Amino acid sequence: MNDDADQSGGRGAERGARARTRRLMLETATRLMQEGATPSVSEVAEAAEVSRATAYRYFPSQAALVQAVVDEGLGPILTWHSSSTDSERRVAELFETAMPRIEAFEATFKAALKLSLDQWARRQAGTLGGEPAFTRGHRVDLLKDAIAPLKDRLPPREFKRLAQALSLIFGVEVLIVLKDIWGLDSRKMMSVAQWAAGALVRAAVAESISGGDGIKPATAAE
Repeated sequence: MNDDADQSGGRGAERGARARTRRLMLETATRLMQEGATPSVSEVAEAAEVSRATAYRYFPSQAALVQAVVDEGLGPILTWHSSSTDSERRVAELFETAMPRIEAFEATFKAALKLSLDQWARRQAGTLGGEPAFTRGHRVDLLKDAIAPLKDRLPPREFKRLAQALSLIFGVEVLIVLKDIWGLDSRKMMSVAQWAAGALVRAAVAESISGGDGIKPATAAE
């Protein structure tokens, strides 16, 4: 009998079991978040019928758990790529890829936003303690990538300002404003977001050509 093969098979089985346990926890957490909850690691462990000790080995904090669920929900958005060299077209393509996915996982992303706001409130009150912070920011790199062809046309601060402006109309916050507050359906929400994004890109390009006026880029981007 080949002891090395036995050991290798044992390690493979262990890795397989660990992957299944992690997948079970992610699926359970996603289900709970899609139902509107922002579950703790212990709550997910209980719902998944996994021991708390095991759960915390995979996800040492609520922030780590929620981040993993968010990344799972974002899915293809994180690997988005465009072959277009036109920034306005690239931004439109990013929105076409991202917004339907964000809407499909709307409850999950709203639960993540709730955690972020809750941590902010506790930090302000001095009660957050040593709890790891839940950080958000995938949109920064995505939007910078979308407008990358403008890097050689816009000064760095204007490029950054455009990415910052686009970030205001990209993400779950758009659903909160346009669907929850304005009562728009999905099609109209997408139309408004796409129109605003295109207008911002065209305005940035036009301003760079004309020399710009109004708010100074240094003030807006810093």
